[in-house]
Amino acid sequence: MLGDMDLGIVTFLTDYGIDPVQLGRAVEERGFSSLFLAEHTHIPTSRRTPWPVVGPPQPLPRHYSHTFDPLTALAAIAATTGHIALGTAVALVNQHHPINLAKRVASVDRISGGRFELGAGPGWNNEEMANHGVDPARPVARMLEHIAAMKTIWTEEEPEFHGEFVDFDPIWSWPKPVRRPPVLIAGVGPTVLDRVLSHGDGWLPLPLFTPEHLGERIATLRERAADAGRPVNVTLYGGSPDALESYEDAGVDRVLFELHDHKNPGDALRELDHLAR
Repeated sequence: MLGDMDLGIVTFLTDYGIDPVQLGRAVEERGFSSLFLAEHTHIPTSRRTPWPVVGPPQPLPRHYSHTFDPLTALAAIAATTGHIALGTAVALVNQHHPINLAKRVASVDRISGGRFELGAGPGWNNEEMANHGVDPARPVARMLEHIAAMKTIWTEEEPEFHGEFVDFDPIWSWPKPVRRPPVLIAGVGPTVLDRVLSHGDGWLPLPLFTPEHLGERIATLRERAADAGRPVNVTLYGGSPDALESYEDAGVDRVLFELHDHKNPGDALRELDHLAR
């Protein structure tokens, strides 16, 4: 920790890299507060959507098409760690039916003893969305409705939901999570703070702002949250170890260092050692 700011790890966990259980234990042993995993269900070979979302287009890195299912991996990590927070950064919630995803999230939360956090995003790869039957024209509206439906399932004995994208009559669905998992809303656009306040417990931005601009947006978020009578937190995805003091000054609660793609588990462990120092 730096002052009151937590430090965690985020990564694309792949089938050719470090083992999930080995990674979870290594993160916990080195004193990090959390481990978050990215998600892509698949990558269409005919993908036309440019990457990255910001900046000139580049070839998509190999690890995007080799990721473990994050919730399956996190269940194994939950069973073999004791105290680190575990989460997704991010789960592409539109690409899952909310009844199924709610049960998987609740199961991991129970296995972990209440350590799971759902980082949620609408997705960016239009071809990937289309293969799941998701219209890329309104991904944010769909994501927010999926989140609302899952919260209902997590917190009610006989939940039901009737919306534009999700519709089900009263159901029984157990296990319930230890506590309603925090939802971290990802994004950097002009309306993302609205989504954090309407459906989230925290904000999960990328480091695409100057520290001054990030601080201004966090101050706005906290002021609006205070007016609504509730707390929010800010987790920065992919922060630089060289900028920790500026992140703390901006009001960031937790920084996730991105663990790079390594074929050799030893290289991953050495990078974790470097980040821990």
